[in-house]
Amino acid sequence: MSTATAPTPLPSPREHLTSDRTRAALRLQGHFLAAAREHLVSEGFVELLPTTIGPVTDPGARGAKQVDIDYYGHRYKLMTSGILYKQASLLTFDRLFHVAPNVRLEPPETAVTHRHLAEFHQLDVEIAGGSREDALGVAERLTQHCVRRVLDVAADDLAALGRDVEELRSVLAGPFDRRTHADVVADLRASGHDHPDSTEIAWDAEERISAAAARPFFVVDYPKGSRGFYDRESASSPGVLRNFDLIFPGGFGEMMSGSERESDYRTLVTRIRETGENPAKYDWYLQLAREGLPASAGFGLGVERFTRFLGGLDAAWQAASYFKLPGEPRP
Repeated sequence: MSTATAPTPLPSPREHLTSDRTRAALRLQGHFLAAAREHLVSEGFVELLPTTIGPVTDPGARGAKQVDIDYYGHRYKLMTSGILYKQASLLTFDRLFHVAPNVRLEPPETAVTHRHLAEFHQLDVEIAGGSREDALGVAERLTQHCVRRVLDVAADDLAALGRDVEELRSVLAGPFDRRTHADVVADLRASGHDHPDSTEIAWDAEERISAAAARPFFVVDYPKGSRGFYDRESASSPGVLRNFDLIFPGGFGEMMSGSERESDYRTLVTRIRETGENPAKYDWYLQLAREGLPASAGFGLGVERFTRFLGGLDAAWQAASYFKLPGEPRP
C-alpha cells in the first residue's frame, strides 16, 4: 500500500455513516472487541473504565502534540495513552484492560500513512509481575483469538469488503516470529533504505517491512531513548529496552506497542530527567512509585488499525464512525 498517492476525497458524515462498507467495518470491529473481552476475561483480566483527562499523559507519543484543557483553573491533558494510569491501577487488580479513547495531534503529514488518526481507541492490557514474554504471549493469543472469531462469524462482512481471508488465516499459522530492532535496521539499510540506529522504526520504513512480511512478527529490543521513560532497560544489555512492537503483514504496519515497565522510583526520576522533563510534572505518579508500584508488563493495541487489517481497509479512518484525520477538521 503506497503512502505516496494523493488522498482520496473524504466522504461527508452522512455518506460515511450510511455506507454499506462502514457498516461492515464497524460490525467487524464489534466482533473483534467482543472476542477480545471474552478472551481477556477468560485469562483472568478485569476491565476498568479508563480516565480521559489528567495532569500528565504519556510523553512517548512521537511527533504528536498533547491537548491542554482548563480543569478548574489547572492545566490538564487529554490522554494520548493511559499507560501511567494502567500502572497505577495495578494497585487494584493484578491483570487489567481498558478500551480507551486517545487524542494525539499528529503532524498533518502523517495523514498519508493510512494508519494515523488524531482521535483513536486503544485496547490497553497490563499484567502485574509480568515479563515481556508474558505480554508477548497474551498479545499473540489475543490477536489470534480475535482473528479466528471474525473468520468464524463474519464471513458476509468480509466478503462485502472484498477481504482476502487467506491473509487473515496466516495469523493463525503458528507462533509469531521475533526480530530485534538492530536486525530490522540492518535489513532496511541492506535494501537501500537508510535508517538511524537510535530511533523508533519510521512509519515509511515500518510500512516497507510490513509489506515484505508473510505473517505477523514482533520487533523487540528498541534502543534506550527511542521510547518513553517507563520502558524498562535490560539488566543484561544496558542501552536496550525490554519492549516490542507487533507488525502485521500486507503493509498494514504496527498494530501494537508494549514493554516491561519501569516501576522503581529512583530509576523513574533519573529516566524522566534524561528525557529533559521535570519530574515534578509527574508528582502523583512518582508518589505512587515511591510508595511502591508493582513491576509489570503490558501493551496497547490500536482498535481502528486492527479493524483496518481485519477488513482489508484502505485506511484506519474507515474503521471509525466519526474519524479525525491529522490536520483535517471534522465533526
